[in-house]
Amino acid sequence: MEPLAKTSARFRPSRRELLAAAGSLLGAASFGSRAAGAPVDQAAESAPTFSTDVKVVNVLVSVRTKKGEIVKDLTKDDFTVAENNRPQTIRYFTRETDLPLTVGLMIDTSESQTKVLEAERSASFRFIDQVLREDKDKVFVMQFDLAVMLRQSLTNSRAKLQDILPYVDSPTRQDYARQTRGGTLLYDAIVEASDKILKNQANRKAMIVLTDGVDTGSTATLNDAVEAAERADALVYSILFSDEGYYTPFGFGGPNGRSVLMRLSKDTGASFYEVSKKQTIDQIYGAIEDELRGQYNLGFVSDRPNEISEFRALKVTVKRKDLIVQARERYWAKA
Repeated sequence: MEPLAKTSARFRPSRRELLAAAGSLLGAASFGSRAAGAPVDQAAESAPTFSTDVKVVNVLVSVRTKKGEIVKDLTKDDFTVAENNRPQTIRYFTRETDLPLTVGLMIDTSESQTKVLEAERSASFRFIDQVLREDKDKVFVMQFDLAVMLRQSLTNSRAKLQDILPYVDSPTRQDYARQTRGGTLLYDAIVEASDKILKNQANRKAMIVLTDGVDTGSTATLNDAVEAAERADALVYSILFSDEGYYTPFGFGGPNGRSVLMRLSKDTGASFYEVSKKQTIDQIYGAIEDELRGQYNLGFVSDRPNEISEFRALKVTVKRKDLIVQARERYWAKA
C-alpha cells in the first residue's frame, strides 16, 4: 500500500489549475456584484494605491513666513521634492490637521532640573489636554536622569496621563549616592524612545524633549540619537528649559546644551525653543501645537530602488521665495 502523502499527490491540482479556478471565481463574483447594481466608490477608484512592495517616503513639512507665521493654505503644486539632487514626483499630498499623532513627552528629571520640574509637568498636561484627540492620538511619557524610565506607555487616556505626571520626579539623594554613571541620559532616552516605541508606529510621530541639553553618562552619542530618530521618522521638538543658577557653583556660566538641542530638532525637521522671560513654556507648547496642526505630508516613491540600507538626502522647496520651508534633510532608505 502506498503512503498517504504519495496517494494525495496524484490528485493534487497544479498551481496553474488553482490560479485559473480562483480567477474564474473572482471574475464571477465581480460580475455578480456589478450586475446586482452594487455601488462603485469613485473616490476609491481614483485614489492612488501602492502595493506592499512599493516603499513610499513620507516627508512632514512646515512652512512659515519670514515673520514666523505658519502657512496652511498651500497645495501640492506649490512644492518640489528632490532625493540626492534628483527630482521626485509627489505621488500624494495631505494637510496633517486630521492625521493621527503619536507624541512622546521626554522629561529631564536630573538634579539640574529640580527647580523647573513642576512648571514642566503642569505645562505638559495643559498641552496634552489641548492637543490629544482620544479617538485618534496617543501619548507616552518617559523621564531620564540616572536611568531612562517609561512612566506611561502609549495611551489615549487623559486621565492616565494626568495621574502619572506627578510621579515624574527627580532621583533621591540615596539614588545619587549609588550612581555609577552620569546623571542625565538624554541621548540614551531618545534612542530608546525611537527604537522601542516610535519606530513601530504609523502616521505622524514626534518627541517633545524638555531639558537643558546637557548629557552626562549616556552610552549613545549625539549622532546615535539623531540617527535613531531619523530611522523612526520622528520629529524632535526640543525645549531648552534650564536653571542657570544650578551650574554657577560648578564654575559654569550656564548649561551648554543649546547647540545639541538645535541639532536634534533641525536634523529631524522640527523646531527648537528656549524658555525665557519673553517666551514661557506655555507659549512654546502653543507654538508646537500650531505647527503640528499646520503640517503638510508629501509622499513619493523613489526613482532608485533600495538595494542597500542607507541615508538619502532630501530637499523640499516651495515656489514662493518669501516662504521658509522646515523639513528633514535626509531619510533612512531601508533595503
